[in-house]
Order: sequence, then C-alpha cells, then structure tokens
Amino acid sequence: MSRTSIAFVDDHPILLDGLISIFSSDESYQVVASGACAADAISISNSLKPSILVIDLNMPDDTFSAMAMISRDTPETKMVAFTAAAGVGDAVKALERGARGYVLKGCSADELRIAIRTVLRGETFITQSLAVKVITSLRAPAPKPAGVTIRLSVREDQIIKLLFQGKTNKAIASELDICETTVKHYMTILMQKFHVSNRVEVLIAAQKLAVSNAELPRDSFLSQ
Repeated sequence: MSRTSIAFVDDHPILLDGLISIFSSDESYQVVASGACAADAISISNSLKPSILVIDLNMPDDTFSAMAMISRDTPETKMVAFTAAAGVGDAVKALERGARGYVLKGCSADELRIAIRTVLRGETFITQSLAVKVITSLRAPAPKPAGVTIRLSVREDQIIKLLFQGKTNKAIASELDICETTVKHYMTILMQKFHVSNRVEVLIAAQKLAVSNAELPRDSFLSQ
C-alpha cells in the first residue's frame, strides 16, 4: 500500500515532535519533512510537494501569504491549518489562502487524522465547534448594496448550492453531469459577477446578497 507523504510546520518544538512521532508510527503516512516558519513551509512544498502539509498559523514570517503562494505554485499539496486561532476571521482567511482543512489545537489525534483523510478526498474539514461559528457568520444578513443586482442562471444557482454542500469541482461535475472544465468556467463567471477572487468569497458573497434560495446545510464546510 502506498503511503501518503506528509509534512509538518510549527514553531513549537514539543508539539512538532509529537506530530512527527504520531504520524511516523502510522503506516498510512510517510513524514517527509518538518519546519518551524512560513519560509520553511514554502521551501518544503516547492522541493518535496508533499500530499499534505499541516501548518500552524502563528509562526515567524507571513503565514497567510505563504499559504497563498503554496496554493498557487504547488496546488497538489493540500494544506491543513492546525492552529490555536479560534476566530472565524482566521478560519475564513486560511480557507481563502488555500487551506482545505482547519483544525483547532487541543483536538485528538483521531480528529486530525479524520481531517487529513477528508482533505485527501478533496473535501473541506473544519473543527465542528468552529464550523458552526463560520456557518453562523455566513448566515448573518447583510444589507444589499443599493443599485446592485446580480442575476444567476439556473446552472450557476445549482453550482452555488453544491458549493455550500462542500462539493469539489469534480463532485459538482458528476452531480450535474457536466465536465469539470465546464464547472471551472462557471466558477470564473461567478467570481466575475461577485467581484471576488476565489470560491470561498463566492460563497460569502452569495449568502450576503441572498441570491440563493436554498437554506445552507447544517454541515456546510464540515466533513466527518
């Protein structure tokens, strides 16, 4: 059985050693590198391209900028933020920068494993207690800007509803019986309509403008 390559970047030596120990003893994973700052995360992703990069947020250098760079330059490396930052803003920002998972420190090793497996399937994972806060934030009503009218086609509305269910482009294509390239084309159109730059911002904009009539699923952004 092939092992999933994984790397850890955290500036707390004891925690870092613990993570390496736990996953080194797991036959499903191969720990290929570790680091202690955002620059290390970039170097590891560029040189080794691990399947999973577990990364802390509060480290030397600009971690969020590093995440955006990794997402752009090595998209095959899926990032899981493993952090003590329990704020909704930090979670949304990490997702915007390319994180596929957001796990709060203090969780069990099993929850981190579940998060990693979820991300490897192409889905998004957020620690349940924080996911509820993120969803609540997205549900919060916001006044519609005066003079702004955004009209969605039937297909665009379908895609947004599936995005709220945490579906990947591949899963959306399968659900709607269209090719993945077509889904990407619609995502580009949606980003242009909402004047945003990524899928997380599309979801936030869609919710705030109340352009989708579907109620958000309770487990949006949360996989178990």
